[in-house]
Amino acid sequence: MTDAYGWTGKNRRVQRILHSASGTTFLVPLDHSLADGPVASATGFAGLVEAMAANEVDGIIVHKGRVRFLPATSLGRLALIVHLNGSTQHAPDVDAKILVGAVEEAVALGADGVSMHVNLGSSTEATQLTDLGAVAARCARWGIPLLAMVYPRGPRIADPTDPVLLAHAANVAADLGADIVKLPFTGSPLTMREVVAASPIPVVTAGGGVVEDTGKFLDAIDSTMESGVLGVAIGRNIFQAPDPGWLARSVARRVHAGPRSLGPLADLGEALSEARI
Repeated sequence: MTDAYGWTGKNRRVQRILHSASGTTFLVPLDHSLADGPVASATGFAGLVEAMAANEVDGIIVHKGRVRFLPATSLGRLALIVHLNGSTQHAPDVDAKILVGAVEEAVALGADGVSMHVNLGSSTEATQLTDLGAVAARCARWGIPLLAMVYPRGPRIADPTDPVLLAHAANVAADLGADIVKLPFTGSPLTMREVVAASPIPVVTAGGGVVEDTGKFLDAIDSTMESGVLGVAIGRNIFQAPDPGWLARSVARRVHAGPRSLGPLADLGEALSEARI
């Protein structure tokens, strides 16, 4: 089933995550409410999702229980990625991530993909890698794309933007079965291009901390796309903005302007077709 139906399902779902014209992607993670607390009021969350759908965002990332409260009309225009592990800021070890969902649950919810977070260099790295490998196997079985958020983060990590570390993180994601890897930006298109070139799977970059200067923030999006990444995944800088919809559209138009020297497997749909992942 994996070779026939599983591959077909994954290939079709991937197309929902990518922008139809450019083949790039702009994702907005809204899963922060588990780790940090509400990103919006209970009623405001639906409005936030509607603003993302109306302003050219390609997909959102949420936990399984949140799907119940998402506007159905918005999901017609947004890819849905369900995040499967997490922790809260109150945990004894904030770098530890535990499974809180399953691939089968995401399938039942109609998800287009799932995501997993791994902190490379954390004290619980071994458990997180085990979970990533197991989830990747279930994704292959059910034809669900897997986005792995692999961050060098923990007591053994001196520089989480080190290109050598990020290249390693990308290959960890690929080796354990992920289809896309989310990484921090190195800070330079030149060094990030090296990371992208070393990755067997497409790379999206994380938004990082809040940038108050909108102009600098949008310039950073341009720099990021110049490195050949598949796209960006930006949470706090979008949902904490004074006008999330306007900023989302501004980012989307930069991301969707087209590939800029895209790295290996930029066309993930084509790559899946060739590799029969």
